[in-house]
Amino acid sequence: MTSVEERTSVESGNAGGLTFMQATWLVAEREIKAFLQMKGFWIGLATIVIGLFAASILPNVFGGGDTKVAVTSAEVAQTLEAGPFDVERTDDAAAAEELVRSEEVEAAVVPDTTGQSPTGVEVVALENPPSDLMASLGAPPPVNLLDPGDVGEGEKQLVIMVFALVFMIFAMGGTAIAQSAVTEKQTRVVEILVSTLPVKSLLAGKIAGHTLLTIGQVVVLAVAAPIALQAGDNEGLLQVILPALGWYVPFLILAFLLLSSMWAVAGSLVSRQEDLGSTMGLVMMLVFGPYMAVIFLSDNETAMAVLSYVPFSAAIAMPVRLFTGDAQTWEPFVSLGLMAVMIVLIMAAATRLYAGSVLQTGGKVKLSRAWSAASD
Repeated sequence: MTSVEERTSVESGNAGGLTFMQATWLVAEREIKAFLQMKGFWIGLATIVIGLFAASILPNVFGGGDTKVAVTSAEVAQTLEAGPFDVERTDDAAAAEELVRSEEVEAAVVPDTTGQSPTGVEVVALENPPSDLMASLGAPPPVNLLDPGDVGEGEKQLVIMVFALVFMIFAMGGTAIAQSAVTEKQTRVVEILVSTLPVKSLLAGKIAGHTLLTIGQVVVLAVAAPIALQAGDNEGLLQVILPALGWYVPFLILAFLLLSSMWAVAGSLVSRQEDLGSTMGLVMMLVFGPYMAVIFLSDNETAMAVLSYVPFSAAIAMPVRLFTGDAQTWEPFVSLGLMAVMIVLIMAAATRLYAGSVLQTGGKVKLSRAWSAASD
């Protein structure tokens, strides 16, 4: 921990012999404290948590999303109609099975053909039987899967939406780094900071501080998610996502690191908050591009395989492929390695651009000018 004397010497214009790591931590600590004191930070985090609870609880409150089930037995139909099911009665098992194949219903309850059912019925489903239906039938009946897969389509889409949305929320959180850089230039505070601290430590501290803030928010969501799912009687959904979460967290952190230095450069190129939009276009594209690509190309295995190796989209694509069983065990390690290499390259370029533009005021600084200024 840096001593009080060292803090004072830095703030008064003397670096006091601080090492790079000590100077970086001073900047990181300053960024963390500044944003923890902002109401907007807490409001944003509270909004995400409330949204998580709302997404889990509200569908049950309003009764939407009843499971569609085809049933051949009048007795079973009466039992299911008393619960959260949209029951369609059919004449025979073949008709019920056809409704399942055409995806008009999510499952069918038909007479048992295995001789192993304690209730005399079996469940027919396309990929995975609905968990609420299995629970309502008491003793688990035999299941006949017409098109078995490791993961159902509904579960796959759920994971894609959750991963993509969380990625976009935290990636866009990097705008705080850009705003911090602009504020320091606009108030001329950066001139004092650069005179006492190396530019590299100033940039590294901003990235480290906001990365720690991001990790903290991820931890809050990780704690809130099981509580929200339990409150909405959706414990099964957590088990659906858990297999991929172990990989998603490191991918999400590396993705934030990849984008964070670019956000800092975007802020250092302008001297006023109102001009920030003119420099954020490329970074915004690298945030929304992967989000839209994975959403629209999720059914294309070739496209998803390519996206899982592109550093800017790997944070979503690779965990999804691991979840669906489409990726080999070695693939995430290669993907993380490519992301790490790209982070090193991007940060090296960003450090030079940041150093060449952070002290230039007056208007928007061109990238070429910032690059050449850093070499002077």
